[in-house]
Amino acid sequence: MPYSKDKQQAFQAAQQGTEQARDIYENIVKDDPDYGAHLKRLKNEVNEAVQQINNALEVASDSQRDQLQQFQDDLQSIVSEVNND
Repeated sequence: MPYSKDKQQAFQAAQQGTEQARDIYENIVKDDPDYGAHLKRLKNEVNEAVQQINNALEVASDSQRDQLQQFQDDLQSIVSEVNND
């Protein structure tokens, strides 16, 4: 049972990290004087979320693994969008 709980906690941390990065990304305004600071915060959140996803992948069930892959894809899209701006 503790193993299952660890899997769930790892998954939830990855999910929360991805959602936080997505929220920051959606609220960044290019013309904002603090754009650079927001971008730095986004970078930190994305890096943290990627680490959380990698940790969760080590113990994930098959269904969690599919969702974690989607989280990775979402984060990669954010990084690509930011790099293209």
